[in-house]
Amino acid sequence: MKKLSFIFLFLAFFSLSTEVNAQCSMCRRVAESNLESGEKRGRGLNTGILYLMSLPYLMGGVAGYIWWKNKKKS
Repeated sequence: MKKLSFIFLFLAFFSLSTEVNAQCSMCRRVAESNLESGEKRGRGLNTGILYLMSLPYLMGGVAGYIWWKNKKKS
């Protein structure tokens, strides 16, 4: 039951999150000017930055889960 509630909480956390604009000011300005001129590069840039930002958190979460599971066994 705890495992099911953990999975539900994990999925709810990521599905209910809001959109984040994780860009430096110069990248944001370039992306906005590209979007205003009709190009779609800015949207891809923001998605790529968010993807790169999420990987360390995901790796830390997996490592923490493995540590917790091994500590629980012993």
